[in-house]
Amino acid sequence: MSGSLTIVGLGPGPAQWLTPAAQAAIDSASDLIGYGPYLDRIPTRDGQTKHASDNRVEVDRATHALRLAAAGKSVAVVSGGDPGVFAMAAAVFEALEAGDPAWIALPIAIEPGITAMLAAAAKAGAPLGGDFCAISLSDNLKPWEVVTARLAAVLAADLVTCLYNPISKARPWQLRAALELAARHRDPQTPVIFARAVGRPDEALRILALEDAIETAATADMATLVIIGASSTRLITRPGEAAPWVYTPRSVTKSPCATSQGRT
Repeated sequence: MSGSLTIVGLGPGPAQWLTPAAQAAIDSASDLIGYGPYLDRIPTRDGQTKHASDNRVEVDRATHALRLAAAGKSVAVVSGGDPGVFAMAAAVFEALEAGDPAWIALPIAIEPGITAMLAAAAKAGAPLGGDFCAISLSDNLKPWEVVTARLAAVLAADLVTCLYNPISKARPWQLRAALELAARHRDPQTPVIFARAVGRPDEALRILALEDAIETAATADMATLVIIGASSTRLITRPGEAAPWVYTPRSVTKSPCATSQGRT
């Protein structure tokens, strides 16, 4: 097979956060495949074909990309952020595993990008300075009971928790439910970061106490990344109207069991 497939992370949005290797993969592709709004971020050039699709057809999109690559095209599948974090890299390998055995011979590469939690953390300070995890609140591909079981486990372990896909029109209640679960394990004043569209013109960063975040959960959307601090996460007040810095120390001085006691 003479074609190839590269899965590209576009980062959060700004051109300066797109890696040179990712840009080179985009520039050299004959065909670009992705969710429509992500493809819209890439300038159109002569001789390059864009294949846009809806956001809920990831495996179909990946299958289409593999077929084009098998037909000799140089294909780039684009994702926002990093393609390996709740994005297209896994979808491509899912389609590869279930598809034509000949596709295994295709040259496939992944070009990483800056994922939302790293962009948000950089704006806020260093909330991911200690141990942390990422969980998607979407229950499109897994039961909500699995989401809450995993969330309860990492909260009990006292990890900083980054929530992707926190809320949508179809599930407007899930972020509040997740934050109420967090309140069983965290102090009401625990810092929570709402980072929306980081790096884009409509960027908004809010730092709230957990008890306030619960009451304002409905103001988030799918462009929002939510970071729930650990028991050790701290604020450093800055002068004037500047938002405080948020950071989580690298050291741990008490056990998660002690953190969770009394909050059931």
